[in-house]
Amino acid sequence: MSENEGAETATDSAAGDDATAGETAPADDPVEDVDPDEELVDRVREASAEDAAREIAALRERVDALETSLADERERGDDLESKLKRKQADFQNFKKRQKQKTEEARQRATEDLVERLLDVRDNLVRALDQDEDADIRSGVETTLRGFDDVLDAENVEPIEPDAGADLDPVRHEVLMRVDSDQPEGTVADLHRAGYEMAGKVLRPAQVTVADGSE
Repeated sequence: MSENEGAETATDSAAGDDATAGETAPADDPVEDVDPDEELVDRVREASAEDAAREIAALRERVDALETSLADERERGDDLESKLKRKQADFQNFKKRQKQKTEEARQRATEDLVERLLDVRDNLVRALDQDEDADIRSGVETTLRGFDDVLDAENVEPIEPDAGADLDPVRHEVLMRVDSDQPEGTVADLHRAGYEMAGKVLRPAQVTVADGSE
């Protein structure tokens, strides 16, 4: 080989190396997601018969454990549902008992009140049974005091506003406006007493109201 041919061969070799060096190495292929079931199948295929048997046994134990856990949860759910139904039934029975007790208490209270009012009525009957010429005023006054005692025992209080009192639309019923020396819009006169029980108006007092003309 001549000196020139050796040089050309060296040059070609160097150029080839440079071209090879300039090429970019291919990127690694991306790792594809593997389905767990396919991965399991591949593991079983690649495993020995003994390893596969152990793998299958382990899977069966896991399935059995999950089935047992599911059965326990279902049983627990059924138990909770049963307890809830019993609680609901107990609550409904409790409401019925309370309603019955309230009604019985109301009836007893009403019966007690009626019994005491019957005594008042008996006194009125005795007063009327006297001779026509008899003065029954004292008897009626005694009966009235007894009746007021009954109302007082039931916490019933009269509503009897004085003349000049401010008008209360809840506790007072206005019959008419009249000439009065009382300030305009205030109570002029009491026509009929009202009554309230434990702060609740049973019957408003009937009043006349000053129109401010005097």
